[in-house]
Amino acid sequence: MTVVVLEDAAADLEEGSRFYEAREPGIGSYFVESLLSDLDSLVLYAGIHGRHFGFHRVLSKRFPFAIYYEVDADTAYVYAILDMRNDPVWVRRELDRRK
Repeated sequence: MTVVVLEDAAADLEEGSRFYEAREPGIGSYFVESLLSDLDSLVLYAGIHGRHFGFHRVLSKRFPFAIYYEVDADTAYVYAILDMRNDPVWVRRELDRRK
């Protein structure tokens, strides 16, 4: 399985990194490494996760973030990497905007 991180999702990852780095130096890098590990798991497990708001969703193992993706043939397209502390109404609107 190939994993493609779309532009909006890459921006989400960068925004999360800046958020954590502002709290404590080095945590932003750890955040990115952790989320990249979660993304790497999609190579083997894409498609097995439950669907939420029309997308498959995998929860990060170390941070309160979720990865929203779709599978088409042998490719998993990552549409969003969102902070789960956001209002679910906002999450739904954001995902609808990205479809």
